[in-house]
Amino acid sequence: MSSSVIDFIATEARFGARNYEPIGVVLSRGEGVWVWDTQGNRYLDCLSAYSAVSQGHCHPKILAAMVEQAHRLTLTSRAFHNDQLALFYEEIAALTGSHKVLPMNSGAEAVESAIKSVRKWGYEVKGVPDGQAEIIVCANNFHGRTLGVVGFSTDPETRGHFGPFAPGFKVIPFGDAAALAEAINPNTVAFLVEPIQGEAGVVIPPAGYFTEVRELCTANNVMLVLDEIQTGLGRTGKLLAEQHEGIEADVTLLGKALSGGFYPVSAVLSNNDVLGTLRPGQHGSTFGGNPLACAVARAAMRVLVEEGMIENAARQGARFLEGLKDIRANTIREVRGRGLMLAVELHPEPGRARRYCEALQAKGILAKDTHEHTIRIAPPLVITSDQVDWALERFAAILTQDFS
Repeated sequence: MSSSVIDFIATEARFGARNYEPIGVVLSRGEGVWVWDTQGNRYLDCLSAYSAVSQGHCHPKILAAMVEQAHRLTLTSRAFHNDQLALFYEEIAALTGSHKVLPMNSGAEAVESAIKSVRKWGYEVKGVPDGQAEIIVCANNFHGRTLGVVGFSTDPETRGHFGPFAPGFKVIPFGDAAALAEAINPNTVAFLVEPIQGEAGVVIPPAGYFTEVRELCTANNVMLVLDEIQTGLGRTGKLLAEQHEGIEADVTLLGKALSGGFYPVSAVLSNNDVLGTLRPGQHGSTFGGNPLACAVARAAMRVLVEEGMIENAARQGARFLEGLKDIRANTIREVRGRGLMLAVELHPEPGRARRYCEALQAKGILAKDTHEHTIRIAPPLVITSDQVDWALERFAAILTQDFS
């Protein structure tokens, strides 16, 4: 590492809270699927900022929309109307088939907003006794970092020494419809679940799982809340991951790629019953639904559709998955994925995935380790066949080596 890179990293360490442990690269520029470090070295981004940069780094049309709106009006608060919010509502509802929209900023805020909303619905519509509402969640879930959310995490690193936590959550295994059926009771207001568990290592449930889940939730008047903050907006080769089983959630959470990586934008999408219980003053956000965010999100959704990124994710994801499965390496335990949400699980050994990610960096690829032995792979949805093949050559070169 050059002295300037060391200086950047050392300064971060000196002044910043150490709540991350980044790969040792300092990035300064991005375009499409590529990023460059301060030394001018180029890398294929196989993380996409945890899928926030699905449309590619610095997409020119989203950038243009952001700059134009920044010259006109950035923030009004929700004390006043603005000329972008209604258009954002109309366009995201048309794209997703939703009836009501609640705009927020971060994904975690969308999750918290959904929790509040389904509880309120439970008390005011379903008739659950006050203070008794229960929400079912899955083991190994990841729904953000707020205190409310980490309270129902099963990851000791996420929740350790942050309590006490709020009650009202019941944890069941992911992918087990029988466990869901057993957990539901008259006070159950919602089942909050990721279609694919991303942070857990791209864990895909058994075929037919969400069909059963939908039936159980409908039969028991339970709101199905799908956290599509990572899986949504084309990442899995469909607009929403729920479409792989032909179901519809009662509440859908979007974020990350909703702004193409330019600005924090998230949304709770729902039917009339759930969001219809909110009244003025009961929930809000100073920045939620601001005109700059809405203009950026509108452009981000538009290019996603007009430029065929969702279809490309399906094609290139299949190519990438097949190529990874063709790599014969003793270190690989399993390769899995859907669309451009992929993972290579290595045979368990402390720190193994991190060492492989560092070796991939030296080959011009930036990927992310998770849970010690899994490499997550999620390039921007604009990746081409040639770029997939270029990446596969480098993955094969690294994964066939032993970095134990």
